[in-house]
Amino acid sequence: MSQAVQDVGVRQPEQGQSAGPRSWDWARFGIGLVGSVLVVWGLVNLFLAFGYYPEKFHGKFVIGGLALIAGVGGAAIFFYFLNMLVEGLPSRSSIAVMPYAYLLPAIGLIGLMLIYPAIQTINYSFANADSTAYVGLQNYKDIFKNQDFQDSIVNNILWLLVVPVFAVAVGLVVAVMADKLSVTGEKVSKSLIFVPMAISFVGASAIWGLVYAYNNPGQTQTGLLNAVWTGLGGDPQTWLSISTARLNSFLMMVILIWLQVGFAMILLSSAIKGVPEETLEAARIDGASEWKIFWQVVVPQVKGTMITVYVTVVILVLKVFDIVYVLTNGRDKSNVIANLFFNELFANGQAGIASSIVVILLIAVTPVLYYQVRHFRQEELNR
Repeated sequence: MSQAVQDVGVRQPEQGQSAGPRSWDWARFGIGLVGSVLVVWGLVNLFLAFGYYPEKFHGKFVIGGLALIAGVGGAAIFFYFLNMLVEGLPSRSSIAVMPYAYLLPAIGLIGLMLIYPAIQTINYSFANADSTAYVGLQNYKDIFKNQDFQDSIVNNILWLLVVPVFAVAVGLVVAVMADKLSVTGEKVSKSLIFVPMAISFVGASAIWGLVYAYNNPGQTQTGLLNAVWTGLGGDPQTWLSISTARLNSFLMMVILIWLQVGFAMILLSSAIKGVPEETLEAARIDGASEWKIFWQVVVPQVKGTMITVYVTVVILVLKVFDIVYVLTNGRDKSNVIANLFFNELFANGQAGIASSIVVILLIAVTPVLYYQVRHFRQEELNR
């Protein structure tokens, strides 16, 4: 690091010369400034051309290849000129500006891709269906009176109460049980349980759609659940249409729990292996049963990891969309906020209503994100 500062900030004096601060290098500064501006201008126009004139690039594969080359190569060229610009400054200014010069482009890109759309969404939430005129708080009044929105709120709360708890609990149980196996058994079992993490939400929904499949009475039931149910003497059911006690929502929650157990298991297994063996041996010598050791020794020491997994799954649940969209599309009181937003925007063309739904979702996620950041900082301080 010191060598880099010397190279950029203060040039080494030649033999016979006295060391001193470097003054302006107007040539390097000018070339760096002009080059940086031209690279940014060229990249912006190129990517705009991809969006506005895709037919001129002869297909999506060509656009993808050019985007990859331009993105990586353009970033390298941009930072080359940016480095030249910084080196053209006086020594003291160069050293002071250097960290910000390399951070600001990334921060600017995050602002363009995340912060600006969030601000625009809040703005559109006060506008009409095609965002041509402001309607004040009318969109928020309409959605809170909407029965579908009320059902979505109830369902999201149920998802929040059930999925994170079961994902962490089952993941913890599996992690503890796998830790008791042989090395080979542990690897195999963990691999099998982690496999669903490699499946997309849409793919998992299609798989479980076969589990919940329905055929008319008298026909062979290809769905696993109906096959078991009819084998026990019951009549085949359209499980995902049963809204009584929100059964269809609970059946879809099973899919997300199935997907996230592997994630919880991996993190919790690593945390369990980090519990000092001396602590466990001391508890056994004191006569503690394995059950007490688990609850009074292991769980307190992996509590931080459990909270991390729980909060991560909570954030995922707040955004759940794919599973509901594929299996029910919100029918029979199974809707969730994200799917309601999608339908309002793309099916009904209600941009104002859709934006207000997203704003409510953003407000719901913000406290969770704030807690997660605080938790991570506290974990870092405790290490």
